[in-house]
Amino acid sequence: MQAYERFFEISDDFRSPYARDRDRIIHSGSFRKLEYKTQVFLNQEGDFFRTRLTHSIEVSQIARSISSHLGLDESLAEAIALAHDLGHTPFGHVGGEGLDHQLKKGGFNNGFEHNFQSFRVLTALEKRYKGFNGLNLTFATLEGILKHSYPYKKSFLPKEIDKLFVLETHPSIEAMVVDRADEIAYMSHDIDDGIHSGLISFDTLRESELVQEVLEKVYEEGVLQDEDEMFRYRFSSHFINHLVYSLLDYSRERVDNSKILSATLPSSSPIPIGFDPLLETKIKKLKKILFKELYQHKEIVRKMYAGKKAVEGLFEALMEEPKMLPKYYALQLEVRSKHRVIADYIASLSDRAAMQLYNEIFGKI
Repeated sequence: MQAYERFFEISDDFRSPYARDRDRIIHSGSFRKLEYKTQVFLNQEGDFFRTRLTHSIEVSQIARSISSHLGLDESLAEAIALAHDLGHTPFGHVGGEGLDHQLKKGGFNNGFEHNFQSFRVLTALEKRYKGFNGLNLTFATLEGILKHSYPYKKSFLPKEIDKLFVLETHPSIEAMVVDRADEIAYMSHDIDDGIHSGLISFDTLRESELVQEVLEKVYEEGVLQDEDEMFRYRFSSHFINHLVYSLLDYSRERVDNSKILSATLPSSSPIPIGFDPLLETKIKKLKKILFKELYQHKEIVRKMYAGKKAVEGLFEALMEEPKMLPKYYALQLEVRSKHRVIADYIASLSDRAAMQLYNEIFGKI
């Protein structure tokens, strides 16, 4: 795959194509809205907790470091990382589930899927140029956002996507790096946020062998657990370093730098970026603990349920009275499906904007 944009541009740009992609993503409206989109804790819970924006920045930093050590294109990894969550709705995954439910209930079998929504944001929904929609990013960046690590052959994809990408193959190695950097970042910061919130404790997390190994490194520094903020910081630092170094040790000999921009790796081929099997097992066990003790905690579930119902309520209200749509989206009703226009509008909202609109229509949630 070559580093070509979808639409030809005459440019003497001092940046590489992927650095230009990164800059266009950072300056997009969709990227700024990530500041008020939920990661796990709603933004209004406090200034400390991660949002989609801080998460994307952390993923980008980890992915860039890994790519540098593996001799990959750092700017490509950075661009994919910064854009990988642009398609998420307000209120995290439950907001996407709410839109998916409403679309399918309306007969749209393709529903809502955040990977493809990120792709649509960058190729159709952002409007920055007179001659075409989207940010005109390179194919390698778009492919990484669409596929993450694996082939992306979906029945709901428009036929023109098949013509642009080889959907039966893996994406670039950089995209695979971002996928694992995403995993490292969210485990680390969800533990940090969960401990800070008081919803989980290190006593609970000690059920994880991986957590025990990282805690030993913190104790070796002489940091005491009652030094709450310092202890959490040192744990996060050691946790990320442990996983990054382990990934580099496992992946270094498996990466073929001659194919970093090639989408020709067959679906049957093993992913060259990852961890040794024992560590993969430890990671899976830790994820199960986080799911049970944090993501399914009643405080989180209550707020996410309220968010999901807000998304579904907004969809129904706007379907009934589309005149409430902003002008930009209202004009699209003339040429696009009402269901999809409304879904795109709701998906674009921050948590704050979605709650404000819901409260304006239905009363305070």
